[in-house]
Parts: sequence; C-alpha cells; structure tokens
Amino acid sequence: MASEETRTAETRTADTRTAMSSTSTSSTGRGAAAASTPETPPGAGRTRAWATRLVVLGIVLSALNLRPAITSLGALLEEVRDGLGMSGSVAGLLTSVPPLCFAVFGVTAPRLARRFGPAAVVCAGMVAITAGLLIRPYVGGTAGFLAATALALMGIAVSNVLMPVIVKRWFPDRVGSMTGLYSMALALGTSLAAAVTVPLTDAMGGDWQSGLAVWAGLAAAAVLPWLPLVRDRGAAPGQQRPEQARPERARTAGAAAEEQSVPLRITRSRTAWALAVFFGLQATAAYITMGWMAQIFRDAGVAAGTAGLLLAVTMVMGVPLAFVIPRVATRLPHQGPIVLVLGVCGLAGYAGLYLAPAGGAWAWAVLLGISNCAFPLALTMVGMRARSGAGVAQLSAFAQSTGYLISIPGPLLVGVLYQQSGGWGLPIALMAGLMVPQMLVGFLAGRNRTVEEEAAAH
Repeated sequence: MASEETRTAETRTADTRTAMSSTSTSSTGRGAAAASTPETPPGAGRTRAWATRLVVLGIVLSALNLRPAITSLGALLEEVRDGLGMSGSVAGLLTSVPPLCFAVFGVTAPRLARRFGPAAVVCAGMVAITAGLLIRPYVGGTAGFLAATALALMGIAVSNVLMPVIVKRWFPDRVGSMTGLYSMALALGTSLAAAVTVPLTDAMGGDWQSGLAVWAGLAAAAVLPWLPLVRDRGAAPGQQRPEQARPERARTAGAAAEEQSVPLRITRSRTAWALAVFFGLQATAAYITMGWMAQIFRDAGVAAGTAGLLLAVTMVMGVPLAFVIPRVATRLPHQGPIVLVLGVCGLAGYAGLYLAPAGGAWAWAVLLGISNCAFPLALTMVGMRARSGAGVAQLSAFAQSTGYLISIPGPLLVGVLYQQSGGWGLPIALMAGLMVPQMLVGFLAGRNRTVEEEAAAH
C-alpha cells in the first residue's frame, strides 16, 4: 500500500515535471517565434518599397507644379491684360499676389496636416492647382481670373510648406539629397514654364487661354501618386502607426518626438526668426530678379530676345545647383559658409549690373543665378533645424509664411525707385544692400541647433 502510494506520488511528480518542461518548451518556442517574426505583416517590405517610389514620384511631380502658375502668366501677361481689359495697376497687383497667398495660406498647412495627414493635404493642393489653372483662362473677367489664380496659389502654398515635412518623415537619413531633388524639380518647372509657354501658345494658334490652361495637365498628373497615400496619417505604409506601436517605455526618444502633437512656441526660437528673415530676403531677391532683370538688360541696350535668354540662364542655374547645394549643406555642421558664398556671388552680380550691365551680361546672369540658390539652402535648413516631423511642419510654416510677407514690398519698391529716379542705380543699390542682412541672418540660421531646444529653453 505504501509502495503503491509512493509509486503514485512519483508518477505525479514525473507528470508535473513533464508538464513544466512542456510549458517551458512551448514558452521558449513562442518567444523564438516572436523574436523571429517581424513587427510588420508579410509583404510589408514590398508595400514600403512601392510606397517610397510613389512618394519620390509625387515629390518630383509636385515640385514641377509649384511655379508654372506664376511664370506662365508672366510670359503671357500682356496678352492677358489685353484679353481681359485689365488695368496696369491690377496687372501690377498680380506680381504681389503669389507671395501674399503663400503667406496667408501656408500658415494653415501644419494644422491641416495634423488632421488629414501631409500626403492628403498635398494631394488636395495638387487638385486645387489643377482646378485653378484650368478655370482661370475661361472665367471671362478680372475678378474671376484673380480668384482662380488664388485657388491655384493656395494649393501651391500648402504644398510649399509640407514638402520639407514629407522629406523629413519618409527620408530622415536623406534630407539633403531629397531636398536637392525637390529643389531641382522646382527650378526645372520654373524655367520650363517661362521658356515654353509662348511657343506652346503659338503652336496652339496664338490663343493665350489655351497657353495658360495647358499647364493644368501637368498638375493633374501630380495628383495621381498621392492618391494611394491619402489615408496615411503618420507612419509610412509598411510601418506601425502610433496606436499600433509597442508600449511607450520601449519607444525611442526620437519616435516619441516624431509623434508629438503639442505645438512648439516657435516664436521663442532665435533660429526660427533668423531662418524666416533669411527666407524672406532670398525670396525678395528672387522675385526682383524674375520681375525686373530682363528690363535692366533691355534698358542697357541688350536686345529683347537676348534679355529673355539671360533671365532663363539665371533661372536654369538653379537646376543643377539646387541638387548639389543641399547635399553639401547636410554634411556640414554649420551652413553659414554656403550662405556667405552665395551672398558674395549676389553682390558681385549686382556690382556688375551697376557698372557694366551690357558688357558682362552673361557673367552677371550666372552670378545672380548662383545667388538665387539660397532658396534650396533655406529649405534644407528647415529640415535640419528641427528634430521631429511636427517641428519641421511648424518651422516650415512659420519661416515661409513670415518670409513671403517680408518679400511682398521688395519688387514694388524697386518699381517705385525706378520710376522716380529714371534709372537703375537706386534699385540696384537697394538689391545689393538687402544682400548684406541676408548673409547675416543666413549665417545665424545655419548654426547647429534646433528650434525645439531653443523653445524649451525659454
């Protein structure tokens, strides 16, 4: 009896040990499976790769559409004035509408991006550009033309602000190269619309309405890559969304910063203000160049066709340099030296325009084209001066909106000085004078610090 009880106890003990061993093995197996199973579902790698290709295509096509609405109108402004019976003052107002719309509508981009996602907002922006460009030639009146132009510019404004955000989110380790690609496409779209709008119009029978409306086709093409991405609110496809991610204690500080939604007190950052003023002054120089440089050459005795070609050279310089400069900038701890080099080129170009505008016209056009590449540098610094996507969104909106407001009076003031003085001496002196503070604030904006650090320190 005792031996039977002993055997029963031994049997139970063995069974217990077997069960414990089985449980341990099962647990170990589950742990191994958990360790070997990726966090993303099967096929997520392919989804991520295709989504990345769509984003790259969307960035390039969107950038191509961020200036043709402006430069195509400039090429046909005389025909538009005659066709709509537009007064000279209203035509002059058209030159100031773009930066005004960029400032007013651009500031709404971060809020829209937080609610709908950056990809959805950019997609809507491309739709607005398409609709505005398609409608404005056929509205039949000055007020309708201005309203349709504002619709297109609204789409450009929000896309301007969110492009650096999308680059930072999808390509955090390639900010320089992707910003360079985006800036190069933007410069290409600018120069392309300026160069081919008139020949296209002539090929379509000289109808300025068709010549303007044709650019809606390019904008419509830019809508397509964003459509599969419009539901994205945060993480890129193939990655976990914040609500699906592992527990907070296991997240990195960078991921937590990326997901923050509390707005920064951006106005407390000196770097943000320096970058905003730098953006405004470089935009002032760019709009003055686009609006008046050809006239400066013509008044110096250069033929009209050659003057237009010189302006095209200035804009085309941004195509290769807009790709190179951001890549160089991201490899430097301080972007100030690049700011100074571009500023010196600008000062040399303005000095040449003042002393011998016709004699060295090609050299001055090249130098001013190099100087105008402060724009891709400013965009690159926006991506570098904030740690998180939310910070980049706020900094981009603040710098661009404030900067475009600063740029509004510049082209108008140049026109007033030219009219009052009867020559280009004072306007060129103004352009050169503005280059000095541009170099100063650009140097300050190029320091290796972030707006989050500065905002938290106050």
